[in-house]
Amino acid sequence: MKAEALNPRELFEGSVHYEIPPFQRPYVWSEEDQWEPLWQDVRRVAERVLRAGEDVDKLAAIGGHFLGAVVFKSKSPVAGDVTRHSVIDGQQRTTTLQILLDAVQEAVENRGHEAEAEALQELILNGAKRFLGRPERFKLWPSRSDREAFETAMDGSGGASFADHRVVNAHNFFKAQVGEWLAGSPLEDEEPPIGSEAHRVRALTEVMQTRLYVVAINLAGHDDDQVIFETLNDRGTPLLKADLIKNWVFQIGEQVGAAVAHWPDTHWVDFDDDWWRTEISQGRHMRSRIDIFLQYWLTMRTRSEILTDEVFREFMNYARPLMKDADGAEGLLGQLRRDADTFRSFAQLDTETAEGRFYTRVVESFELGATTPLLLRMLSENHPVAAEQRAEALKALESWVIRRTLLRYTMKDVNKLMVALLTEIDDSLSDIGAGVRSFLAAQSADARLWPNDDEMLASLPTIRLYGNVRQTRLRVILEAIERQLRTDRHEVVSIQPALEVEHLMPQGWRQYWDDEPPLSPTDAAERDARVNRLGNLTLLTKKLNGSLSNRPWTDSESAAISGKGEDANLGKRSLISKYSLLVLNKDLVDEQRSSWTDDDIDARSVHLTSLLCRAWPGPPGTAGATD
Repeated sequence: MKAEALNPRELFEGSVHYEIPPFQRPYVWSEEDQWEPLWQDVRRVAERVLRAGEDVDKLAAIGGHFLGAVVFKSKSPVAGDVTRHSVIDGQQRTTTLQILLDAVQEAVENRGHEAEAEALQELILNGAKRFLGRPERFKLWPSRSDREAFETAMDGSGGASFADHRVVNAHNFFKAQVGEWLAGSPLEDEEPPIGSEAHRVRALTEVMQTRLYVVAINLAGHDDDQVIFETLNDRGTPLLKADLIKNWVFQIGEQVGAAVAHWPDTHWVDFDDDWWRTEISQGRHMRSRIDIFLQYWLTMRTRSEILTDEVFREFMNYARPLMKDADGAEGLLGQLRRDADTFRSFAQLDTETAEGRFYTRVVESFELGATTPLLLRMLSENHPVAAEQRAEALKALESWVIRRTLLRYTMKDVNKLMVALLTEIDDSLSDIGAGVRSFLAAQSADARLWPNDDEMLASLPTIRLYGNVRQTRLRVILEAIERQLRTDRHEVVSIQPALEVEHLMPQGWRQYWDDEPPLSPTDAAERDARVNRLGNLTLLTKKLNGSLSNRPWTDSESAAISGKGEDANLGKRSLISKYSLLVLNKDLVDEQRSSWTDDDIDARSVHLTSLLCRAWPGPPGTAGATD
């Protein structure tokens, strides 16, 4: 076997033809999981090339982007023919790479940059006349079910019959993204791309030719293609980023004369246990805890956005100057170990503390792991923060998250916001709490704005929450309002974690709650929207929630419905009064004895929004909401 790292220029130069064998599956990559991340990676490398300018040393330090492995088998050459290779593994990335190359080439050509377009076309098509009209004109020939769509995308021909095919969609996606970037069109809430159009074209063309890499493994001389394919895909345990980092760290440690023989026991033993290596969800993907921690740790330490695929490279770049001698290596690993212990202890934080509330609410319930680097920074033993400052900072960020989530504002900029925030609160800042609040309050871009009380009261009471915001998150909101309602005179009653979100006026209101005469279609649609707003929601036990169903509000209305059991004749109000101890419900049943109407929902939505604003105070300088 022959394995080597090849860029597209080396992979596709000359008259070559990579064929996808019949046993390979169709093209299945998607925008969300592969196309968008790939384009962002390519764009990021191109922008690094632009920033490096003509500086040879900076350009050399940029490196490139690794796409993964491609396994192929070269066939015996025939005079006058293309050099044929059968792709055994990696057909998804190989096909995508060709689609991306063609989309970039077309976008570049459309903007009049002929030299760069011609250079890229050499990597897509075999230009000899003898290949015209034949599959061999392409550098790659996909699986059988994708061939017509591939020709449509690559030739720019065909009709609407392939408009929904993944290959065509991929080509359209890349072409649109490349075109916008080359034109200098800024994305939402982002700065315009740097450089002139000509500079961007040259940088992107260079990246597409020489700064994308695959590990190409040539199986020439081996037979059993199918057996090799199955072995590559069905056996073995994936290598973690942490495994690569461990190997590199120990090698550097040996080079600088550190006591690496003791490191497995003093610094690394815990990382090899099942807890750290277990995969958990991170957004749409499953990753090991140790790799997730290392990504967050590097974000905290470097104050820069660290992408998943770059954890190993960024760790080397960060750690190398800190491990020039044995003392430096020991110091760095000691800090890493202490921060890892802090990360592992997050789940055991007391939920009555600011740190515990932030972790359970923001990181777990609201699934904003992107805020973890800031939490780690606040709790790190390596640069301690006073408890009161930590509480103020985390409460401000929690308010920012809660308010934006409830108003359905985008959260896509959180990664970059955390980097900016970490830069703001450097080690010399003693007043971190006020610093975080001031920083968040100063944000004016739509993707970063911290909604004030007026904005909350103007919008939240009329927003549909149930169905748009996950029930786990709604429970966090209602529990916080419950805590806000309690005073020193209330008994200390714990809030059960198993409480469920319940509608006061049921979603199925047409069964027992319709007016006489029935509501008009317009009014009925308005009520359908209203029942899912904040003012119509509360917390109840699962068993009580199930027994309430669509039953009427009052006992008299409920008695008209045939039923059995001790509580069969009780209305929803009486059942809540009988079994619920929450202040959230006590005030409700005391005040709404005879009915629960649309107007009541509206009034309670405003009231609960006011309480929510007190539970999570907004930007400094804005008055707290009052009833």
